[in-house]
Amino acid sequence: MSFSIINCLKNLVDFILPLRCLSCGKIIHEKDSLCSECFDNISFIIKPYCQRCGKPLIGHKDDILGLSCVACLNKKDPYRLCRSAIEYDEYSKRIILDFKFADRVENIPLLVRWLDFAGKDILDAGIDLIIPVPIHFLRLIKRKYNQSALLAMELSKLWSIPVAPNVLKKRKYTKPQSLCDSTKRKTNVKNTFKITNPLKIKGKRIVLIDDVYTTGTTAKECTKILLKAGAKSVDILTVARVCSH
Repeated sequence: MSFSIINCLKNLVDFILPLRCLSCGKIIHEKDSLCSECFDNISFIIKPYCQRCGKPLIGHKDDILGLSCVACLNKKDPYRLCRSAIEYDEYSKRIILDFKFADRVENIPLLVRWLDFAGKDILDAGIDLIIPVPIHFLRLIKRKYNQSALLAMELSKLWSIPVAPNVLKKRKYTKPQSLCDSTKRKTNVKNTFKITNPLKIKGKRIVLIDDVYTTGTTAKECTKILLKAGAKSVDILTVARVCSH
């Protein structure tokens, strides 16, 4: 088939099924992307941010010069580094929730590009294994997929780093963290995770993948379990972060 015929067929397909913005549905010219208006509404987390937890420092009374937030100066969380690509707000929420609950798996390439953007520090620090935050099997049946596992598998291809989607499991069915207030989040996930194969993670530098970092309760609980089972270090990487916390 000649190039001209292939090009004509491509133009026909683009005419019948034009590329659309993953957020608003407007016709665009770039695959797996947003229109310029929707893109401009996305708040990317860029420096200055806390060198450890990744919280944006602009507008906060934090140690800007030392690049550390007050929380990280006053306490030591179990993870090594935590990074998120964008702020979780009214503009980014639709893209993430559509992927998570409405089978919009076509959003994956865009979200993985954002993970790659946010994860440079973590990658430079050294990673041996990628692990997604798990969901309970009953929720998996209802949802049909674990959104964090899909992101982790695509990031694994991009970074050429192995992924272990089943080494960390959620053994208890709990209320969604989004339905818990800040005082109940910690008790809601306590002792709900387990390691299925400790040898798989022993001595490994692990990056834990999730879609949204809210208070960090789930990610920190997973981190403690991984470190207790023998992981050398654990970093946290999420697409979005709730920056009001």
